[in-house]
Amino acid sequence: MKFGRSRFTAFAFIAALGSTGITNGAAFAQPSNQGPAREVVAAACDSMKSTGSRRASDFSRIPDAPTQIDEATVVEANGKDPEYCRLRGYVAPQVGIELRLPVNNWNGKLLEVGTGGWAGYMFMFLCDGPLRKGYACISTDMGHKDGSGQALWAFNNLQAQVDYGFRATHVTALAGKAIVAAFYKRAPVKSLMLGCSTGGYQGIVESQLFPWDFDGIVAIAPDMTSEADVSMRIVWYVRAFTNADGSPVFGPADLRLLHDAALAQCDMTDGVRDGIVGDPLGCQFDPTVVVCRAGKMTGCLTPKQVDAAKKIYGGPRNSKGEPISTRGVLPGSELEWGGFDDSYAPEFFRYGVYMMSRGPDWQMRDFDFDQDYKRLGLAAIYSDNNPDLRKFKTSGAKLLVAQGGNDTAEIPGAVFDYYDTVERTMGGAAATKEFFRLFVVPGMKHCTAGDGAFAVDYLSYLERWVEMGQPPEKLVGAHVNSKYLLDHSEEEERRKGNVWRAAFRLVYPLDPAIPVDFTRTFYPYPQIAKYKGSGDPNDAANFVPTEPQLSKPP
Repeated sequence: MKFGRSRFTAFAFIAALGSTGITNGAAFAQPSNQGPAREVVAAACDSMKSTGSRRASDFSRIPDAPTQIDEATVVEANGKDPEYCRLRGYVAPQVGIELRLPVNNWNGKLLEVGTGGWAGYMFMFLCDGPLRKGYACISTDMGHKDGSGQALWAFNNLQAQVDYGFRATHVTALAGKAIVAAFYKRAPVKSLMLGCSTGGYQGIVESQLFPWDFDGIVAIAPDMTSEADVSMRIVWYVRAFTNADGSPVFGPADLRLLHDAALAQCDMTDGVRDGIVGDPLGCQFDPTVVVCRAGKMTGCLTPKQVDAAKKIYGGPRNSKGEPISTRGVLPGSELEWGGFDDSYAPEFFRYGVYMMSRGPDWQMRDFDFDQDYKRLGLAAIYSDNNPDLRKFKTSGAKLLVAQGGNDTAEIPGAVFDYYDTVERTMGGAAATKEFFRLFVVPGMKHCTAGDGAFAVDYLSYLERWVEMGQPPEKLVGAHVNSKYLLDHSEEEERRKGNVWRAAFRLVYPLDPAIPVDFTRTFYPYPQIAKYKGSGDPNDAANFVPTEPQLSKPP
């Protein structure tokens, strides 16, 4: 009998444990309306701890991932959320993990979810929907506990940098498989991963360095092609957007003017005038069309503003005008420019690069675009730019990547450049699409939300690809109104106006009871969706795939 990667790793661990395990663990592996008795659940959950009289497993012997479980709690069912065993602990020396194990109706699979920003916390809300589908779900803090958004934890701390750069995600997968096998008395039949932003970066790193960890990966808006290059692109963007005194080059009215001009040229690339650039990659928008000229000094942009816009669209260059990274943000994203979070990049250059970090005095204006980009190889442990995915393909795993057209945090050109490079490396489009598909979601902001049809059930598409051999020939997304998301969000989300988190928690997967404004179809890059000319344009069924056509300035 042939076993996949998840079975082999977990069965090897079970064999090493000998007779240890959960006496009634098999009860959790079978669908049941009634479920095991409460005392059985409590005992089984508690037996996962690394200390105590009912300890069942010594997870300190997991190869490459010695693990200790410090906390085991049974969380009762609450509304649509099922009962589960929550385990918290760490992989030595300092990689924090949390694992949620459904008590009833485990589907036999493990899902690892990624984190965001500089980590230090876990996006456990990403487990909500998958847990309802029966997944065992695990996440990691990536090796440190500072969830402040700062990166002081990395300063001259090579172990923490290694954990964040590539190790934590891998050892979390190893620990998760072993713990799941011990709890349910059988290995997961499939192991998947889902993450966005830093979580997307985690997924891409896994495909390159540890191609046997997962059967399938969803990476949304992944940081490409390294955290160092992302940070440099952000510095370029922020410096173009701000004056020397820190004030913005553009006011809200200026951004609206620029956005309207981009829409005037590129809104109809998908055949529908809907306020969304349907082909943001193909839109060749030149902001010069709105520059003030003799006789027209209102309703236009100054030459300085137009130059700043060109820099933001174009991406980093040195003083000779030579590109030193990928292109910048895409047309259609202009209304997002003013809300950009510029805290990530300074933290990286202050603390994150081993032996290059400059400390707390480093400022955005200190980056030298003629010299400092040449030094970024010192941040190699944060890289995910290797296009050689032969091992990942040979393993049988699948990679589904999605990128929002209105994303101003990731600065999206890099992921398309990476995909093009993978195609050339792997032998062409057909050979690449056998295991790797990339989708652009027009109008979507960073990870989710925005004007586009951002609510896509990525996990279900990945499941069909991995389990049934059905590659995603298209994705269907829905747009949910931001007011609805906040009105139905948790108190903290509502207080902070956190549409991003509310969107992920509420619409992945999308509850049929949630009202949607419209749906759209997305096709694998480089194809775009175009309205077929008849039927309701708010219905995804009325869009067909087409090859992109470059849109030239009017």
